[in-house]
Amino acid sequence: MNERFKLTVIPELCSGCRICELACAVAHFGVNNPKKAAVRVLVAYPHPVIRMPVICSQCRKPPCGDVCPVNAIHRVGGVVKIDRDLCISCFKCLEACPFGAIYAHSDCPQPIKCDLCGGDPECVKACPKEAIRMIPEQALGETRRLGNLLSYTHMKEIEYFEKGEKKVIRYTEVGKEEL
Repeated sequence: MNERFKLTVIPELCSGCRICELACAVAHFGVNNPKKAAVRVLVAYPHPVIRMPVICSQCRKPPCGDVCPVNAIHRVGGVVKIDRDLCISCFKCLEACPFGAIYAHSDCPQPIKCDLCGGDPECVKACPKEAIRMIPEQALGETRRLGNLLSYTHMKEIEYFEKGEKKVIRYTEVGKEEL
C-alpha cells in the first residue's frame, strides 16, 4: 500500500520567523520575497499572540478546482495542481479556497499555490521549530485524539444532569501521601 503524506502545521511550535515563506519563494521564484510564497504566516495580536502558517490542504475535492472555468486545477498524485498552460488568471480559485491558501502577487500572472515541491517541501526542511511537517495521512486524527485525551486528564470534575438532577463526578489525584 502506498502511504500518503500531508503537509500539516503545529501552530504552537511556530515562532513567526517566516523562514518557511522565504524558502518557498526562493525555491519557486528564485527571489528573497516572502510575498511570492505559497505559504504565509499569519500573526494575530494582542493576546494571546497566535502565529499560524497557512498552507494548502490539498483537498480531496478541491473547491478551487470546482470554480475554475477552464478546469486548470486538478489532483495529480495527491497534489492539487494548477495547469499553467490552461490557467486564464481569473483568480476565482483565490476566493474559493476555504483556507485562504492560494495567493496573488502583482509580478505573477497566475495564482501562487503550494505544489508540495514535488514531495519534498522546502518549508518543512527550512522550519527551525518543525512547526510545518509532512506526516502520514492516517495520523492526522491522532493529534486531535491525543489532545482530547490530555484535556480530560487535566479535569478535576465533570458536572452533568441525569433525569433533571445535577450530578458531579470528581476525579482524585494520587499524591505521594496516598502511595
